[in-house]
Amino acid sequence: MPRTVFPRAAREAPMGARGTALITGASAGLGREFARRLAAARVDLVLVARDENRLAALAAELRAAHGITAETLPADLTDPDDLERVARRLSSEDAPVDLLVNNAGFGVRAGFERSTLAEERRLHELLSWVPLRLAHAAVPGMLARGRGWILNVASVAAFTPTGTYGAAKAAVVSLSRALNARYRGRGLRVTALCPGLLATEFHERMGADHLPRLPRIAWADTERAARDGLRAVRRGRSVVITDGRYRIARGLAALLPDRLLERISTTGG
Repeated sequence: MPRTVFPRAAREAPMGARGTALITGASAGLGREFARRLAAARVDLVLVARDENRLAALAAELRAAHGITAETLPADLTDPDDLERVARRLSSEDAPVDLLVNNAGFGVRAGFERSTLAEERRLHELLSWVPLRLAHAAVPGMLARGRGWILNVASVAAFTPTGTYGAAKAAVVSLSRALNARYRGRGLRVTALCPGLLATEFHERMGADHLPRLPRIAWADTERAARDGLRAVRRGRSVVITDGRYRIARGLAALLPDRLLERISTTGG
């Protein structure tokens, strides 16, 4: 079936209806929101996460609701063999992927002086190495077809000295900017989506005592983050900070002296 680019009914989808998107971390939170929005835009899906049962349930829900194809690919992306299985799926010429959404992630609960090297290595592998590896698998085919989209979920933490999580996300922002600048003229668009705090399972998995005690207004909206990310990658923006409050905070942070920003960012850490 021929693929239609940017039909009126599928504005959420960069590639238009009947394209295919592969989403990592698809079983919960922001990843699940991406899957639901893309399915509603009639985009076929490849859903990647560790929890096979949750993936299967989500795929069944989206097939029934929208009549799309939803393939499940259970994988722990910090396992080299699993990562390579996903990379091979991305490089498939028989079933090409138009949009890659690098969303999988987690945080280390302990401070840097208490965390283990294994935790820190796993963090950086999942947050910075995995997006690079999967982009490397996807880019050649996208360039050969003359069209493709990669959306890397980073964080506003990339712009402040907030520890190893922010350092890993800064690498994602830098990678996205470099790839977008290099390949946009050849039909490939790459965007780093930088949300603020999202009310998802991310913090819950790190432990109740890690959950920030902040007012509701401080939390960003997951639906808005997914919408802003898809719009930005369709438009070819290299970086987008979702939610106006966080865009203002980013602008203010850029004006602060380094020592003051460091003091604010590490307070309580």
